[in-house]
Amino acid sequence: MDTNPMKVMPSPADLRPEDFRKIGTDEKEAEVIQRESISAWRDAWQRLRENKLAMTALVILILVVLAAWIAPWLVGKIYGYNYYSNDLLNTNKGPSAAHWFGTDDLGRDMFIRTWMGARISLIVGLAAACIDLLIGVIYGGIMGYFGGRVDEIMNKFSEILYSIPYLLVTILLLVVLEPSLGTIILALTITGWINMSWIVRGEIMQLKNREFVLASRSMGAGSGRLLFRHLLPNAVGPIIVTVTLSVPNAIFSEAFLSFLGLGVQAPIASLGSMINDALTGWLYYPWRMLFPAILISLIMLAFNVFGDGLRDALDPKLKK
Repeated sequence: MDTNPMKVMPSPADLRPEDFRKIGTDEKEAEVIQRESISAWRDAWQRLRENKLAMTALVILILVVLAAWIAPWLVGKIYGYNYYSNDLLNTNKGPSAAHWFGTDDLGRDMFIRTWMGARISLIVGLAAACIDLLIGVIYGGIMGYFGGRVDEIMNKFSEILYSIPYLLVTILLLVVLEPSLGTIILALTITGWINMSWIVRGEIMQLKNREFVLASRSMGAGSGRLLFRHLLPNAVGPIIVTVTLSVPNAIFSEAFLSFLGLGVQAPIASLGSMINDALTGWLYYPWRMLFPAILISLIMLAFNVFGDGLRDALDPKLKK
């Protein structure tokens, strides 16, 4: 029996080939692919589904969109109200079974007007984001792909345009032109596309020297094909995230302009103009401000939370 407490290590001369073997590992099993091969988009979707907060925000957005298009029509059919119905005998009534969100100073049903206002805000936000996407992707793609003198001139132009106070340009445009839904969307997109163009420019500059681009160029692919078939599809992740996060910014800008009286004009109302109308009597009739304020806050919060979750899902650095 060995009584030496210190274990004696064998010398290299005493080692044999059979001493070097894999323990508990089958070579055939080690070569088997343990995870199913999936696409990048499916992998991103799986990781997005694991983000409970982002999925909750997505469900809220879907419900808000459905309610904005269905709720006014459904309640109008049940109770006989419509968007323009005045009832001067029931002005400033609190929430009840007949009027779920109460009535305003003209007796109009606040439930219908709140969801119609949400519809206006969503239309403005989504339309402005789509226009920013179109202009920003094309402009930023050209800057990033060609670089050099073209990039310098185009980038300086966007910097000059970005340096002009955004609110000043928007207010001047709304004062000069007749306030309408189209005018608001135009005002929001004058400088709104610049951030998108800079993000696309940075992504294209990182991708244009990759091997797959060089291989396509060596096979005779032109600039248009390289940009729209190879570079922009590989930058679609940051583009989608930027669009998602730009929607709440456009909704807030529209609400702010409507609050100042520069948005859609009566009798059409957005959430911002409804808050402005309720401002004078909010101490006595708080429900007139409460429900539009809660809804616009919920929409903006849901878009931002979903955008953050989408960014994490599409970030390749976070892949497991």
